[in-house]
Amino acid sequence: MDGFDVMVLGGGPAGICAAVQAARLNSRVLLVEKAAQLGGTTTTGGVNGIQSFFAYGRQVIAGIGWELVCRSCEVLGQPRPDGGNFNPATGITTTVVDRAAYAAVVDQAVLEAGIDLRLHTMLGAMRHDGDLWRITLCGKEGLYEVAARIVIDCSGDANAVALAGLEVVRTPQRQPGTIVLKLGGYDAGKIDYAAIQAAYDAAVAAGEMQRSDTGWHKGDVRPLLKGYGGNCVHVRSPSAHDSRGRTAAEIEARRAMLRLLRFLRRQPGLEGLAIEWFAPECGIRETVTLAARATIAREDWISGRVWPDAVCHGFYPIDVHEDESLHYEPLARGVVPTIPFGAMLPRTGRQILVAGRCIGGDRLAFSAYRVQATCMATGQAAGGAAGVAMRSGCDVADVSIDALRRTLAEHGAIVPPQAT
Repeated sequence: MDGFDVMVLGGGPAGICAAVQAARLNSRVLLVEKAAQLGGTTTTGGVNGIQSFFAYGRQVIAGIGWELVCRSCEVLGQPRPDGGNFNPATGITTTVVDRAAYAAVVDQAVLEAGIDLRLHTMLGAMRHDGDLWRITLCGKEGLYEVAARIVIDCSGDANAVALAGLEVVRTPQRQPGTIVLKLGGYDAGKIDYAAIQAAYDAAVAAGEMQRSDTGWHKGDVRPLLKGYGGNCVHVRSPSAHDSRGRTAAEIEARRAMLRLLRFLRRQPGLEGLAIEWFAPECGIRETVTLAARATIAREDWISGRVWPDAVCHGFYPIDVHEDESLHYEPLARGVVPTIPFGAMLPRTGRQILVAGRCIGGDRLAFSAYRVQATCMATGQAAGGAAGVAMRSGCDVADVSIDALRRTLAEHGAIVPPQAT
């Protein structure tokens, strides 16, 4: 049976940074990812516009995630992003990466760090036995067991936490997912949008189309067509925290694409419309959050609260997607929220922590901290905590916050100022 210091579940924005940080602190790391490639939302989910390393042009998140983004730009001879192209209304900078270059760069970084990477692998069971987590994995070859001293759950759905029998929070309402796609075969400048909108409204009334098929624009077809697709087709489905719910989401995403394809190709000027590319996975926004030692509330987020155990920043508006609309609250200029280490720790349990979108928070705060750059920052913080715990021989929940903050800063992260 293989033994590791740290197992990281999930190779998305949080998991990559967690694994690389722990490995750079000389931990033996296993990284487990269910898909064929690393990157998660950035690659498999198709959302390659990362938000937001910058707040009104000032960089507030750096470290390993930022390093990988810059490496992928260098591969293509592109300049390092500088945050100067922020949205003046929200302060957000969208940092776009090439999906192929980024996926390959991440592979390289993981292997350079000496991480044992297992793609096409899922978690089957977990139990804590003395000082070790005994973990059943399912690969293409079947079930097998590994052991790890510390587990970092970066699954996005708290799968490891749930399998360990620890508490998670499920809200009765969940944001719709999105299937990212690219449209082509038409000229967006030569379309009678009023006529197509009238036809779309009639198709919705007849039950042929759903208003959510064009996302949060309340049935307006113009953003979808003028943008030649994008991250805009809402997918309504049951909770996708498990394989059954995830299957329902994937099927509904392709149903929505087929509805759009059939409808749009009947419209004047769109006879040659084609779906040139779509993401391999439907993007899931919300499933569960951790029942954590600290819970980030909306008020904490919009006030920019500096937590006593803050380990990183986050920056994004309150952004709750409904089936056909959006609840959006930009942060006031100068407000940069922080993430407490306590939001990454289960209320009970030993040698396990969470990074990424399912850290502890209420639904409104969650809608803001779920984005990729913040997930990268929490991932690095989790990997740093695991590395510090291995060095000091303590439970990961008991690491010195000062030592963790120093370690993160030494590895390029931007650490919030200490609370006064």
